[in-house]
Amino acid sequence: LVDAGLSSVLPLAPLTGDPGLITALVERWRPETSTFHMPFGEVTITLEDVATLTGLAIDGDAVIVDIPDEDWSAMCLRLLGQAPTDLGGGVIRITWLRDTFDELPLSASPETTEQYARAYSLSLMGGVLFSDRSGGSVHLQYLLLVEDWRRAGRFAWGAAVLSYLYREMGRSALQMTASSSLGGDFGGWAALLMLWTWERFPHTSPLHAVTGAQITQDAVPRGIRWLPAQTRQHGDQFYLYKLWFDECTTFVVSI
Repeated sequence: LVDAGLSSVLPLAPLTGDPGLITALVERWRPETSTFHMPFGEVTITLEDVATLTGLAIDGDAVIVDIPDEDWSAMCLRLLGQAPTDLGGGVIRITWLRDTFDELPLSASPETTEQYARAYSLSLMGGVLFSDRSGGSVHLQYLLLVEDWRRAGRFAWGAAVLSYLYREMGRSALQMTASSSLGGDFGGWAALLMLWTWERFPHTSPLHAVTGAQITQDAVPRGIRWLPAQTRQHGDQFYLYKLWFDECTTFVVSI
């Protein structure tokens, strides 16, 4: 995972989305400009934000997947050593990955260790970095990205994650024209969106689980400084008020 450039994500992966905050942000998102429209102007998540908050690379090769010549079951067996029976359309359940590759055997060979690492990376991409609205499945095309660990390490993961998040926010913003709340219907790395908001709009930040704990300023990546954290879990109207009216000019320009 270190070779693939994904290890910095591991401590941030458990962070879950706050539906109220996400809904409030998407309501301010404009797909035409890929920016949030605020009373003081337009702001957005930048590549520098992604690199600083997550440690993911923003320079490097484009994250592009080619459809394999072999069928999905054969590819799954070759790269993971196992394959589920219900592999329709190359989509695999993340729960199957976690149950099947739950614990690496102590006597595991280097080949088996790589297979377990690929399974974890696949669940990380499908459940965190490039999550969709399916509610717990991932396409096996992502498995090809970690077929070669050194090649994976040359990818600009951060750029891919941000562009995917942009696309999903645009889709959600258009969807909200007919609905006032997103609920759980949101794709992309929601935690990245929340981390950026907590940094840029401090008055929306969560309460830390450790009473009296100081937020460390030199954490690397910077997003780790919010761990452990308890999100406020308020409704979207609360956050809309916070972002639109209450202290709306309190925007941190540099993090």
